[in-house]
Amino acid sequence: MDFIPDLLKLLIPAGLVLYGMYLTVKLMLEREADKQRVDLKNRYASEVTPLRLQAYERMALFLERITPANLLLRLNGQAPLALDFQQLLLQEIREEYNHNVSQQIYMSQAVWESVQNAMNEVVLLINEAAGETAPDAPALDLSKKIFDKVIQKNVQPTASGLKAVKDEVQGIFL
Repeated sequence: MDFIPDLLKLLIPAGLVLYGMYLTVKLMLEREADKQRVDLKNRYASEVTPLRLQAYERMALFLERITPANLLLRLNGQAPLALDFQQLLLQEIREEYNHNVSQQIYMSQAVWESVQNAMNEVVLLINEAAGETAPDAPALDLSKKIFDKVIQKNVQPTASGLKAVKDEVQGIFL
């Protein structure tokens, strides 16, 4: 009968030592996994951050390019009639948008929606001005009507989208 107490005297300390070793190894493995997660996150951030910043730059450039003043100056003289000029302006906006649509994966949904809203405001502005201009009128008449509408609104239609892009960049990177 002395055998059982002697066995317990050996097994209890051995079990405690084994449990202590288990906890130590578990803690070391968790720390190593955490370190690997942090390293992976840092490596991911160092690779993705330039792509995100480039996406924001491209969205800012897109909004600047479709701002009515810039759009009208860039395409001035490429269409003789108001209807042709309207179609040219809308085609240019669509091409710019299609060229930059993939950048949405690098920005928040709210900013992407602001960019789309800004683009839609420019399209609406052009269409409203074209609706008030005779289709066979000179393209210059449409340009004047678009400028008048921008002046009436007292703010560029792309301003809110550009502000959203800038605010998000400053919030993330600065």
